[in-house]
Formats: sequence, C-alpha cells, structure tokens
Amino acid sequence: MTTSRPGEPSQRPGERGDLLDPRCPTRQLLDRIGAKWTSMAVKMLAEEAPDELRFAELRRRIPGISQKMLSVTLQSLVRDGLVARRVEPTVPPAVHYRLTELGLSLEEPLSALRVWAETHMPEIDRNNQLAAESAPD
Repeated sequence: MTTSRPGEPSQRPGERGDLLDPRCPTRQLLDRIGAKWTSMAVKMLAEEAPDELRFAELRRRIPGISQKMLSVTLQSLVRDGLVARRVEPTVPPAVHYRLTELGLSLEEPLSALRVWAETHMPEIDRNNQLAAESAPD
C-alpha cells in the first residue's frame, strides 16, 4: 500500500490507494456506496435489470426507507452515473430508474459483500455476545 502526504501528487496508475488519504479511490467509493440504502437500491434495481423501476415501487421494495432518503440516495446514484433516471411527462410525472452499465458492474462486488455478511455475521454476533457476557458490570 502506498502512502501520500499533503501536497504530494496522487498515486500513480496501478498503485493501490491509501485508505487514510481522502483522495483514495476506495475511500471515495465507500463514502458514496457505504450506506445501507445505497446497496439496497442497487440490489433492487439489479434484480430488475435491464428493466426500470418506478420510485414508488422501489420504496415498496426497500423496507424502512423514507421517501426523502430514497430520493437523496437515487439523486446521488444518478449524479455518480450508476443509475439512469427517466421522467414521463404525465400528471403527476412518472419517474423511472434503472442501473447503468457502470451500476450493473457494482452489483457483483456488493453481492460478494452480502455473501460474506451472511456467512460471517453469526460468528460476529456470537463474538459480541461473548464480549457482552464477559464485560464487567
């Protein structure tokens, strides 16, 4: 792993980033997609790919998400080029979302993370329970 100092040029192509550096591509990506709502929206849209989903249908499929949070999440995904937005000029407007090719390429690593979580969360939960049981009162 390379390290960088303030004022030094960014990493060279092919070098790994420094997660402690705000300019690190991995850190920048995790800042954008690390939220649970983002990964859930990508998953729902990937399940429909290449078809679209309307805003209301996305909201129904993501338990617990508020209208505002879904709107903010989708705006961010559209801005990053991971999701395409299409508006039908009806009253009220019908807004449709679909993953772009870039967004589709994100589904595989997110899926791998879900598999890891499903495999290892029971162990992590057990470790937390053991730590809580052995913690002094």
